[in-house]
Amino acid sequence: MAERRLKHFGWGREGEGLTAEEESAALDRYRRLFGVDRFDERSPPALSEIALRQPRITPPPALAASCSSEPYDRVAHTYGKSFSDYARGIAGLYDNAPDVVAYPHNEAEVAAVADWAAGAQAALIPFGAGSSVVGGIEPAIDGTQCRAAISLDLRHLNRVVEVDRTSRAARIEAGVFGPAIEAQLKPHALTLRHFPQSFEFSTLGGWIATRSGGHFATLYTHIDDLVESLRVVTPRGLVQTRRLPGSGAGPSPDRLFIGSEGILGVITEAWMRLQDRPRFRAGGAVQFADFLSAARGVRAIAQAGLYPANCRILDPQEAHNTGAGDGSSAIMVLAFESGDHPVEAWIGRALECCADHGGVPEKSGSADAHREGAAGMWRNAFIRMPYARERLIGRAIIADTFETAITWERFEGFHNAVKTATEAAIREATGRPGQVTCRFTHVYPDGPAPYFTFHALGRHGDLLSQWGRIKSAASEALIAAGGTITHHHAVGREHRPWYDKQRPELFAAALRAAKRAVDPQGLLNPGVLIDP
Repeated sequence: MAERRLKHFGWGREGEGLTAEEESAALDRYRRLFGVDRFDERSPPALSEIALRQPRITPPPALAASCSSEPYDRVAHTYGKSFSDYARGIAGLYDNAPDVVAYPHNEAEVAAVADWAAGAQAALIPFGAGSSVVGGIEPAIDGTQCRAAISLDLRHLNRVVEVDRTSRAARIEAGVFGPAIEAQLKPHALTLRHFPQSFEFSTLGGWIATRSGGHFATLYTHIDDLVESLRVVTPRGLVQTRRLPGSGAGPSPDRLFIGSEGILGVITEAWMRLQDRPRFRAGGAVQFADFLSAARGVRAIAQAGLYPANCRILDPQEAHNTGAGDGSSAIMVLAFESGDHPVEAWIGRALECCADHGGVPEKSGSADAHREGAAGMWRNAFIRMPYARERLIGRAIIADTFETAITWERFEGFHNAVKTATEAAIREATGRPGQVTCRFTHVYPDGPAPYFTFHALGRHGDLLSQWGRIKSAASEALIAAGGTITHHHAVGREHRPWYDKQRPELFAAALRAAKRAVDPQGLLNPGVLIDP
């Protein structure tokens, strides 16, 4: 049976979404939060209602069979999944739709498309599955020398090509979606064990290009830790790095491309470090009187060297919104796992660290406690969250997130400053109070990665401006207080102004020089990370 195609507007595949019960519960919560009885509702335009310019280029005969300029393909490759993308999509604004979408079947066809783009002076936008939440895949070429745009969709590069069981690694093509990676590794009793929230609808190449953060809250937090070597097609030729467990030979060529967000080349293949599939698990939820007490418990666990797979904390309101709590306490979701040994000693010590800061574990004698109770409620809410935005934006509800990282000694003041600035921006932009909640997604011995969610009631016709003012105020507060503009969502176009402030200027000059070396015409993803 053919798999249903991805939606041209919204999360997941056509026919998927929130259940009626999930949608009703979410809207009831927002009615109470904003003190309203009803919402001003709009629906996104149907595919047939979206106006597109005529394609400005056509593929050469040798590539025609692998290319499309059909409306669905062009519309589905215009935007990612950020609030800005949804706000423009629901307004029917598709001025930046690519002229052509290319679907190469192998690395040779990727190189051929790159050659065609160079000859046609067309921007080339690498595309995994379009789950970017920072404007990372939009074919925006205004102000550049490009005269057209090609979206390069790698979905056909979808195989685990080779497995090295001895070294516990695999050679994997870049266009493979998360579930397909795991399905192909399962017969070998191995796993990549990298589970971002977008796992079902994102690809290995996308994870590498954006420095994705995955399942592990500690230790192996980013895809960087799992990359052994890369193959990258650039306009100047192929780059292949040497496969090694580690090397001290100068700056790492892999690190140049990890996080490069498509501006330096098209990642086609990678050797990835794997793990044995987990056989031992233990976990559950722990309650704390308040968020800062929970944060101190997390710090104790992180600095004890226990390395839990999950160690997320939710402030009381975040716990309430996701059904993990009643709003009276902060919740820690804690889990350990191993493919080699039982983990009871590790979770026992972690619970001692929690108790030192007032943490009380949820009662459970089940081996599946990590999937039950508050932990299970959070897990389900986490998986379902991305489906909500397409339903909320139609009611002019601004629900968005931003994430960062900061060292422990600055965290408490940082948290208060960022939350206060964001709450004030909501009032200024919308004329009414909203809500800002916080959780931790990843933790390190020297600091956490706080993840903020903000909720506001906007107005149709002004959503993009209202969101932009809130997002800008939050981003300014992050940078002013010493945090990073992104811990794992990437830079794209939406974080670009604050990335420019965060990075050293001499590093920016070096990045521009690297861009000129591998992409002298400036065709690859122009406007992301550096100026075109």
